[in-house]
Amino acid sequence: MTRLRRKALVALFLFTLFIFGAMMGLRTLKPSDGFSDLAPGIGIDFPGEKSDRRRLDGRDVAQVSPGQFHTGGSSSSDTKVVFTRSDREYSIFYDVHIFYYLWYGSPSMDNKYIHWDHVLVPHWDPKIAASHAQGRHTPPEDIASSFYPELGAYSSRDPAVLEAHMAQIEAAAAGVLVLSWYPPGVADDHGEPTEDLVPVVMDAAHRHSIKVAFHIQPYKGRTDQSVHDNIKYIIDKYGKHGAFYRFRSSTGRVLPLFYVYDSYLTPPESWAELLKTKGSHSIRGTPYDGVFVALIVEERNKHDILASGFDGIYTYFASNGFSFGSSHQNWKAIKAFCDANNLLFIPSVGPGYVDTAVRPWNNHNTRNRVNGRYYDTSLQAALSVRPEIVTITSFNQWHEGTQIEKAVPKKTVARLYLDYRPNQPDHYLELTRQWAENFNKEKDKWLM
Repeated sequence: MTRLRRKALVALFLFTLFIFGAMMGLRTLKPSDGFSDLAPGIGIDFPGEKSDRRRLDGRDVAQVSPGQFHTGGSSSSDTKVVFTRSDREYSIFYDVHIFYYLWYGSPSMDNKYIHWDHVLVPHWDPKIAASHAQGRHTPPEDIASSFYPELGAYSSRDPAVLEAHMAQIEAAAAGVLVLSWYPPGVADDHGEPTEDLVPVVMDAAHRHSIKVAFHIQPYKGRTDQSVHDNIKYIIDKYGKHGAFYRFRSSTGRVLPLFYVYDSYLTPPESWAELLKTKGSHSIRGTPYDGVFVALIVEERNKHDILASGFDGIYTYFASNGFSFGSSHQNWKAIKAFCDANNLLFIPSVGPGYVDTAVRPWNNHNTRNRVNGRYYDTSLQAALSVRPEIVTITSFNQWHEGTQIEKAVPKKTVARLYLDYRPNQPDHYLELTRQWAENFNKEKDKWLM
């Protein structure tokens, strides 16, 4: 009896140890309140009824849902249009949008590395900053990411890279590339201007039936008036391109859709001058009207967004619990607010989050990928609120470890990079495709 009791106690101990280990491994699937630990601006400076088959742009339109936009030309898209190419056995979905960054550079194309050599951002508290590494990364062996791209420390100007990216996005079934955009001659604090690349990106996207929406970044001096000028510039220059994305609004109008990052930096009364009908320089009812989607970080932002005249809300961040907006547990309430006020709610999901290669003190906001389970949890959370559109954060934000772009194992003398093993480099592309297909099947049920 004593021996049996001892065996039972040992078995109970081992089982308890296993449960504890599993709970610790899956801790990143639960929200935390890490956003309150960040100083303002830190962590948010980095920043898409079945019909008869018919021909469009040389491809078959497979299905259009009731009440949704039926494409009438190559420059228009909708959340429910599905293309099937004659040389492909799969489709892409225009209700799955993916954030895309053009800011990378390499010596072969740009005469230097850009962004891959990003500085290590110091903590705002000097005592904490002193306990972490400083300086900047030294590519190509040491890059500003915890993962390593299959394409290496590439340049966004490389045509072969752009073509590879579009092929990967198409493979992931994401129909709308949401391009991080700065006005001509303007760039983020760590990069170079890239607006001249936009035509090349749109041409590459068009070859893969991908549409392009614009993610307007918070450049220095951005105001409601400057955004008015930006919108006019974008529509005048790109509005007739076959890859330019348009969305059918609730009023039935077919309009360009713009995401506005860090929209809360501009007061609601200023946005209202642009986005409300009676504003001093309103774009409503003009050739430059659109669907404008604002970022929600804190809960109070939703009231400012409504007062501003925005048409929708998105959450962007891939770290569950990092902010009010990015916390899955709040999405039901945000969606209810949007439904009550005729706003789009566009949740943003991601495969994980790790930005310690650029913010070495921010480990508490890391969200481990758990071989894709974190991504699945995020995607299911989005599905549960029945959104019209879901955004993926991101295709290639390597600094914050949110990318679904192909990554490979890599070890150097000084670094051991994370990777997608035991899965293949395209694991997150495949997961995105599988979920996009399921998302659209579920939407068909909602509409019945």
